[in-house]
Amino acid sequence: MLYATIFRYIISSSVIILLISCQNDDSDYIVLQPEEREEFSGGETTVFDTSKNAFGFQAPNLDENNGLFFFTGNSLFNQSWVTAPASTTARDGLGPLFNARSCSGCHFKDGRGRAPISDGEKSSGLLFRLSIPGTNAVGGNLPDPNYGGQFQDDVIPGILVEGDIKITYEPITITYPDKTTITLQKPIYRFINLNYGAMAANVQVSPRVANQMIGLGLLDAVAEQTVLSYADESDRNGDGISGKPNYVYDIATNSVKMGRFGWKSNQPNLKQQVAGAFSGDLGITSSLFPEENCPTTIDCITIANGGTPEITDENLDKVTLYSSTLAVPARRDFDKQHILEGKQLFKKVNCVACHIPVLQTGDYPIKALANQTIRPYTDLLLHDMGEGLADHTPDFKATGKEWRTPPLWGVGLIETVNGHTNLLHDGRARTIEEAIVWHDGEAAASKNEFMKLTTTDRTKLIDFIKSL
Repeated sequence: MLYATIFRYIISSSVIILLISCQNDDSDYIVLQPEEREEFSGGETTVFDTSKNAFGFQAPNLDENNGLFFFTGNSLFNQSWVTAPASTTARDGLGPLFNARSCSGCHFKDGRGRAPISDGEKSSGLLFRLSIPGTNAVGGNLPDPNYGGQFQDDVIPGILVEGDIKITYEPITITYPDKTTITLQKPIYRFINLNYGAMAANVQVSPRVANQMIGLGLLDAVAEQTVLSYADESDRNGDGISGKPNYVYDIATNSVKMGRFGWKSNQPNLKQQVAGAFSGDLGITSSLFPEENCPTTIDCITIANGGTPEITDENLDKVTLYSSTLAVPARRDFDKQHILEGKQLFKKVNCVACHIPVLQTGDYPIKALANQTIRPYTDLLLHDMGEGLADHTPDFKATGKEWRTPPLWGVGLIETVNGHTNLLHDGRARTIEEAIVWHDGEAAASKNEFMKLTTTDRTKLIDFIKSL
């Protein structure tokens, strides 16, 4: 009887202690809350759509006149250009060499391109910039003597294609501190079946994949002084992060401006970015890029063109307007606890040093984009990303190891829109995790802190990024 009484006392005491312990644990747990309007990544330009068309909507606050220009620009962006002469005079002049027949050929559904999956597949949004050491009169790169500034893998009838690209991958196994492993793939590029002679012995090759189009006008609307406030080129604060702006040539004003667009911020504004893509990717001339893009061994004068220039300023402006005002999809699961915990971890490992969460736009000609609080997760600056990601191709002030911080908004919807999850400047990373582990240089400390996290915490951080 005595033993039974003692046993019941021990059990009762244990239950009380357990209950007190649980109460203490519950009281210590803090329920995380999202920031006000955190789901509105693009401010008033945000749309709530998670379908395969998530990147293709106009900003909902766009005025009626710009809305009409948006739809015209959308048509010009998506419809294929044809060879000249043609009855469709507004869309002829393709080539003579090109990578795609339409803007959407690289930016399918306004989304992100990828590397070819198999040998012989034409470009799906991955292109190769070619240059040799040195700069031209305005500080830009010198083209390869035979193949120009960009390798084209398609041509109009009667012209030899420049050649073919063969991509192979070298596996690299990385071990986390907890002994789990991840296998990265390092791309190796070879140009074969060249039809216009050899490339220069000192040719510099820079692979660049087409990025999603959302929110570009909002990034253009961020005031220059805001961007420069995050620059720390000499790392005065000693945190190992030394972001810097690129300064590039503005054709329209014949002056040097801060770069904002392209993987190395080598374009000063969206109009020049769009015109450059028409020239390099489609072989379409404009007032900004009036010269045909063709090898020196081809007499382009004898090839019919689609006008001088082939895209008018009016139509170029409409495509620029369209590219500026594509809406940003809203955050998903932004108020879920594990996502908010991932957000804390993202900050803890200092990803926010370069991927600035919140920016403010200033005054802007397109009123829908002005004075918006946006959440792009970029500082629009160049950062040294280490030898592993280097292309060894300088671009104005950018070195061969430096890349602009890409915005992270919409990254979790790329698979839905484009059917793949490939990231980084050449698409080598097949997942967000691979992309993080490729980080080095200025980002090495954050990468290492990420790798030290438990598997559960790494998953939370990755899920947070997927929610953007």
